[in-house]
Amino acid sequence: MANATEPRAGGPPEGHISEEMRRVAFQKHAVIERQKHALSLQREHILSQRTSHPARRASLEAALAQIESQLVALG
Repeated sequence: MANATEPRAGGPPEGHISEEMRRVAFQKHAVIERQKHALSLQREHILSQRTSHPARRASLEAALAQIESQLVALG
């Protein structure tokens, strides 16, 4: 029977994260945050545009919907 203080086979002890895993998680988080920021800037740019042309307005609305769905997908 395994002792509760012994590390489990195949990974770090429960509750411990290796520095490599921590670094990878931080990098993934940073990439997601940069993507969110870029999408937010695109969203603000679209919202700042004014047009009375129906086709241009429809295009901007479609782009805005796509950006907002990407933001939702990123969390």
